[in-house]
Amino acid sequence: MTSAVVAESTPSDAFPSMQRAAGAVAADFRLVAGRSRLQRLHQAGCLKLRFPRLPAAEAEAVLINTAGGLTGGDRLDQQFGVATGAHFTVTTQACERVYRASSGHAGVTTRVQIGEDAGFAWLPQETILFEAGAVRRSLTVEAEASSRFVLCESIILGRERMGETVESGLLHERWRVRVDGRLAFADDLHLSGAIAAGTAGPASLSANRALATVVAHAPAIETKLAAVRALVGASGGASLVGGLMVVRLLAPTGFALRKRLIPVLAALANAPVPRVWSL
Repeated sequence: MTSAVVAESTPSDAFPSMQRAAGAVAADFRLVAGRSRLQRLHQAGCLKLRFPRLPAAEAEAVLINTAGGLTGGDRLDQQFGVATGAHFTVTTQACERVYRASSGHAGVTTRVQIGEDAGFAWLPQETILFEAGAVRRSLTVEAEASSRFVLCESIILGRERMGETVESGLLHERWRVRVDGRLAFADDLHLSGAIAAGTAGPASLSANRALATVVAHAPAIETKLAAVRALVGASGGASLVGGLMVVRLLAPTGFALRKRLIPVLAALANAPVPRVWSL
């Protein structure tokens, strides 16, 4: 009598789902002997923070996504806190890339708490949206009236040097900024479906593929309005909204956007941008 092993076929829908990236970071800074010092650090999964040594009293962190980009199903959670009198800048190692999503969307949540007389700068490098990429991101900031902050998000639709265009995809950006518990700025940017066709008009992106939003808060911020408008130029604008300065920029390429964005950020932050931003 012989025996045989029979391999059972497995239906396609029984295969395990593809692996997705998950990451979390949390960092709090406080003022110690006149310098901003790390008080608490948590990092997990694909997200890491690295802290360059700076000669100044301010602190800086470089955010790294070791997954190498985002796709449908990825989830990132980022939390930052700056206590009274401290100053903290967060940037990224490189541009974030949102690749084609086979299903679902990537999700990125960023929450920031800024104390009295504290300073914070959120200066990630550009996000590049690839064809059929899908991402939903939220930025929530709780600040005090005496705090100072500069917030920036910039987006490039495809890599122009590769001849890419983004015909379809999903990009949803949600901003909520509160000062002394008052909602000072609320903004939702939503691009979905046929992105190229929907943004081609003169009231939208027109021939531009790169865009940025900057929100800043500081004492006497209104005195910088004229200078910032001069830096922004005709393809964009700057306004005072609820005690904040809000800046919009458009450009035909990522390089053209960065050439105008860096001076704007430096003017609003009263300091050079992080060195990883070097052109």
